[in-house]
Amino acid sequence: MLNPWLALEAGADPAERTRALLRAHEAFLTGAPVSAPVRQVVADSWRRCAGALVRPENVARLALTGADLAAHRDAHPLARVMPVVRELLGSVADDGAHLLSVCDERGRLLWVEGHPQVCRKAERMNFVPGARWAESAVGTNAPGTALAVDHAVQIFTAEHYCRPVQAWTCSAAPVHDPVTGRLLGAVDITGGDHLAAPQSLALVQATVRAAESALAGPAAGRPGAAAPALRALGRDEAVLDPDDGRPPVRLGRRHSEILLLLTAHPDGLSGDRLGRELYGDRDVTPVTLRAEMSRLRQLLGPLLASRPYRLRRPLRTDYDTVREALAADPAGALAAYRGPLLPLSEAPGVVRLRRMLEDRLRQRLLGAADPVLLEEWVGTPWGEHDLEAWEALLGAVPAGDPVRPRLATRVRELRDAFGLPDAYPP
Repeated sequence: MLNPWLALEAGADPAERTRALLRAHEAFLTGAPVSAPVRQVVADSWRRCAGALVRPENVARLALTGADLAAHRDAHPLARVMPVVRELLGSVADDGAHLLSVCDERGRLLWVEGHPQVCRKAERMNFVPGARWAESAVGTNAPGTALAVDHAVQIFTAEHYCRPVQAWTCSAAPVHDPVTGRLLGAVDITGGDHLAAPQSLALVQATVRAAESALAGPAAGRPGAAAPALRALGRDEAVLDPDDGRPPVRLGRRHSEILLLLTAHPDGLSGDRLGRELYGDRDVTPVTLRAEMSRLRQLLGPLLASRPYRLRRPLRTDYDTVREALAADPAGALAAYRGPLLPLSEAPGVVRLRRMLEDRLRQRLLGAADPVLLEEWVGTPWGEHDLEAWEALLGAVPAGDPVRPRLATRVRELRDAFGLPDAYPP
């Protein structure tokens, strides 16, 4: 079966595929459903772009320039591993046909390297350092979509949502902090349609693995590096990253809930209290909880203690990363927020943590009134129907900005859907 993250199956005609994609793209823009041969990952991205009111003619805007760009680039964790990235992808960037780029977690390009002639050609679509290539800003593209779905992906010619990019093909993969699991950015190679081959995506993925290994190297002695980590945002089942060299462990749904609750209560929980946090008012016998804890202990070993149930060592979570960033760095908090906490969980304790984090993040974004951050929020599946955020975005965009009419239209649509009067007449 074809790998869904690869753009072309073996034997496909690139020219014919491009023509078919152009037809499907134009049909989608006129209101038709997405049709073959559009891949599911691309179809989902197009729908997100439409929901975020991305215009098909959009060109990336500069988000960082001059000294701000230089300072951000120098301070970014990925600066440490650029020698590794260049060593593995440098020949690609020097061959006169491709570009190597690295962006941060918000899709802002930090490095764009390659033959000067190719760089000049890419400048026409503002594929330059400092430009923001998040999916919610310039539509479907490999680095932006890799960040959006947190997976390596190829985007081929007319799979790009915005027309100025449809002459290019790119392969990108996200990079994570090996300690916290936090998304740091993405590595990308961009060029012609010959890049739509398995080897190009595999090369980018191998480069990312090498970069993450380098990040876990000598500098891993920073505070917190010795602690295991738990990733639970935007996941139905959490992933535990042990600190003993073992590969990541995907937990079952109940074990995900238990471990998350124990991290939120470092002093421990009695069996009765943990049962209420997990089951609420449901009639569940203590034997059921003890059986779950016994199975969890087989995974965690000495990390899990009893009487009360607690963790013997701190367990770093992506929930903590967002919560701690909220006070001083709303952009960092939003970048680290990969979605609702264990979104399918109905455990009362988890639901409470989920709502508290989302409410605090929303209020921080609304209070900051930063149009870039608000645009990112409403461009996500969990923010696309957030009327208050759409209204705040409309209020943050200056009068005369060409995006205001589209924003006002979206606000009217949402107010109508919620049965509210139209406060923004055309």
